[in-house]
Amino acid sequence: MLRRDLLAAGTGLAATSLAAPAMAQTAASRTLRYVPHANLPNIDPFTNTAFVARDHAFLVFDQLYGMDDQFRPQPQMVEGHVVENDGLLWRFTLRSGLKFHDNTPVRGRDVIASIRRWGARDAFGQALMARVAEMTEVSDLVFQIRLTSPFPKMIDAFAKVTTSCLFIMPERLGNVDPSTNITEAIGSGPYRFVRDQWVPGSRVVYERYADYAPRQEQPSMTSGAKVTHFDRVEWVIMPDPATASAALQAGEVDWWEQPTADLFPLFLRGAGARNVTVDIINNSGLIGIFRPNHLTAPFNNPAVRRAVLTAINQIDFMTAVIGDQGVPGRANLRREGIGYFAPESPSASNVGLDRLRKSIDAARAELQAAGAMGAKLLLMNATDLASINAASLVGADLFRRMGFNVDLVSTDWGTMVARRGSRNQIEQGGWSGFFTFWSGVDHWNPASHAAIRGHGANAWPGWPTIPAMEAQRDIWFNAPNDAAALAATTEMQRIAFDEVPYVPTGMYYQPTAYRRNLTGILKGQPPLFWNVRRG
Repeated sequence: MLRRDLLAAGTGLAATSLAAPAMAQTAASRTLRYVPHANLPNIDPFTNTAFVARDHAFLVFDQLYGMDDQFRPQPQMVEGHVVENDGLLWRFTLRSGLKFHDNTPVRGRDVIASIRRWGARDAFGQALMARVAEMTEVSDLVFQIRLTSPFPKMIDAFAKVTTSCLFIMPERLGNVDPSTNITEAIGSGPYRFVRDQWVPGSRVVYERYADYAPRQEQPSMTSGAKVTHFDRVEWVIMPDPATASAALQAGEVDWWEQPTADLFPLFLRGAGARNVTVDIINNSGLIGIFRPNHLTAPFNNPAVRRAVLTAINQIDFMTAVIGDQGVPGRANLRREGIGYFAPESPSASNVGLDRLRKSIDAARAELQAAGAMGAKLLLMNATDLASINAASLVGADLFRRMGFNVDLVSTDWGTMVARRGSRNQIEQGGWSGFFTFWSGVDHWNPASHAAIRGHGANAWPGWPTIPAMEAQRDIWFNAPNDAAALAATTEMQRIAFDEVPYVPTGMYYQPTAYRRNLTGILKGQPPLFWNVRRG
């Protein structure tokens, strides 16, 4: 139903912190030290689809609409909007007084430039931009979007928390070529990025933006009041999990985003249990996938991709990633029987799950029939991400037992992300496949689900061409009701189990760990740094 009413609105840390003088300790109490799951090699949240780039961007930038913890869009930078002309004209009014970190006002032209740049990169944004006739600034605080056909999911697109999110940048950054990384991060969010203190691979620093004007509503995930209680947030990149664990137990860092499963006992029953809380804040889980390269042999053959489906035992992958223990509130952190949409989502179905047969012998027979026995695979692995490293090791062993000739190339995450953009053959620096993880929210529906798409050269690395998938995606966008939408996603899953844009490897719930004197950490996705207090 169209709404025509105005909507309401490795760092040297240990050596310095323990012996710090009283004045420094006071300053430290106003600093939140956080260990992210990965290094931040690129500050552009549109060109870099890695979660770490999105998490960085939520400190620095703001969104037109936030998403509450029930996944409902709520006004954030806007006062609201009106929809007219049978859904073909949308007019938005920005909140007054919004300023970027360079002290310039947020205007309609900044929003339009940001939407254009984001819409050139993001799958949901591309669906919107295909229907945009024009975007115009009516005044500094009012802009409008005229469509060629209705797009009732526009606010869902603006509010989404899946990469890439629509973050609003100054016009000059919005006008940067969508394929070129921005070199400065200037937003209007609650923290400003301190570029001259950024040390890739070691530290990222943010300082409270004094002129940020939070909303008045209660905070809920990325919506509502973004009130900051720390003057400074430091991301500290740790060289290994043991170092991160020791720093957290010693109080040298406050929050470790993704502790590894082997260290849970230290925080649940061991020496760190008194001072550390283990909690699950992302209840949508993390879904594992193996992404084959559809442009290079042997995975340019769908029969070979289907053979991998036959071999996969999802619980083996999830056990390697998260172990077989639980944490308070969730006795089992692993799930199997995962298809192409998040199991709690309105898009999920059981169609095709019987293709996950867990049979090496059957997979070898399929591989032999496809003429790919002994084929060379170059698998990329990121050893600095424990979950990806664990899945890659299990996967490499599985592929060898299937009959592939496997070359496992292990690097850091940043190097792997750079290499996966290559469309060359293996001999010229290309690749065959990689393992990675997406939040369950990323697989919630076809709009946010980049990995299932089949639009060839414009697809996420792996570049599958599956016209039938794209046709069903269009049907979903235009579905008149929930039943029609589910019919479209069910058919998408059937197509996916046949064409195999990727192989689902299971799902797990990742606990986070933080000092017990922290309160106010919001539930949901991504990790958020407002509302958090000490004491």
